[in-house]
Amino acid sequence: MKRDFSHKKVVVTGGGRTGLALADYFLRRGAEVTLSDRRPAARIPGLQSLEGKGVNLDLEGHTPELFTSADLVAISPGVPLTAPAVAAALAAGVPVLGEIEIAFSEVFAPIVAITGTNGKSTTTTLMGEIFKAWGKKTFVGGNLGTPLTEAVDGEWDWLVAELSSFQLEAIHEFRPRYALLLNLSEDHLDRYPDMDSYVAAKVRIFENMDGGDVAVLNAEDPMVIEAAEGIAPRVVLFSSRRKLSSGMGFADGDMVWRRGDDEYRFPAGELLLKGLHNIENVMAALIPPLMEGCPPELAWRTACAFAGLDHRMAPVRVLDGVTWYNDSKGTNVGSVVKSLAGLPAPVTLIAGGKDKGGDYSPLADPVRAKVRHLILIGQAGPRMASALGEFTHTVMAGTLEEAVQRAREVTPEGGSVLLSPGCSSFDMFESFEQRGEVFTRAVRALPERKAI
Repeated sequence: MKRDFSHKKVVVTGGGRTGLALADYFLRRGAEVTLSDRRPAARIPGLQSLEGKGVNLDLEGHTPELFTSADLVAISPGVPLTAPAVAAALAAGVPVLGEIEIAFSEVFAPIVAITGTNGKSTTTTLMGEIFKAWGKKTFVGGNLGTPLTEAVDGEWDWLVAELSSFQLEAIHEFRPRYALLLNLSEDHLDRYPDMDSYVAAKVRIFENMDGGDVAVLNAEDPMVIEAAEGIAPRVVLFSSRRKLSSGMGFADGDMVWRRGDDEYRFPAGELLLKGLHNIENVMAALIPPLMEGCPPELAWRTACAFAGLDHRMAPVRVLDGVTWYNDSKGTNVGSVVKSLAGLPAPVTLIAGGKDKGGDYSPLADPVRAKVRHLILIGQAGPRMASALGEFTHTVMAGTLEEAVQRAREVTPEGGSVLLSPGCSSFDMFESFEQRGEVFTRAVRALPERKAI
């Protein structure tokens, strides 16, 4: 149901891309908008886009009185519900809604929502490409980059949205037609008190769905299956280890889609995307379009032509027989494990960044098996060295550029260098994209060795 925000006092928390989009959204609907952020104006990129539109600013902190006297607090994903001013608003009975919930009240096309610890962006983007190739007018966004509120004024056949646990914390009535839970592993334990709290936020994606909706689940992730036990929507499984009697399985190098009496086989070797984790991403991305009647041949052609996203195991350069990969989006331990699984030894791994409080021990076996040199950067460096340093040669670097130079010195011909931090970027960079760009520039600036 479309809400009337005219003349309402709305406080938008967080001045990131989502917060700026929310502020603009409410201004266009006649609300009295205050944008609140802990940073000064000079440190909020894009703030000038709101100049002249009548927005009020509450910067360098959140003023509790503004929150408790508001008609609505609209919360950005980066601001937790436990932030003192937000908590005060909740205690005062002020509605606190997330961007996804706000947009949901004004979009009428069916939604496919994708969450999980890893693979969300690849799955979301590929699925959007499949719907578009099928001729469907498709919005692709959410946590991927384009806020869902930017879809509300358009006419769409489908909305495909990547959702983070942060975004799912602040939903109330949000209900997708399809919800995908790709996998679960430790992440964001700097925000959640424990893993159960992180999983609880993730499974909220199913809470308003009913038997007419579909949940797509990873059959080989026990944590996913346990977390989704008892959910209302119909379950469709995918598995990268076995053929399923119904759903998307894997056998003899083929993805096998079975539904009723129909069976289609898709040879995984035809994909540009490599690695078992990407096979799982493609499986998940195919299921909703196929269930909606997309011709399998068309869906598969689109999947095979998809080369992947920037900063996700993206080859940067082959220099003197060493291949360099940018996996800056590898911001948690589970992602690094999957990235290492796709490379042969020897690997020089550049890792570290802002510590998210997780357990680094799942990296012990792959580091022991694949990583000849471990170069650590950032806040998490000392703790990662303590957890992993006994398994391989480990050094610290003061900057990412220094790490690149050290990797050049120690990596032998035939090896590879992988930037896959296992941490967020915010201790040294504005975003994982900026971190990946700095890495790419430093690698491309390395000179070739001259033969003597």
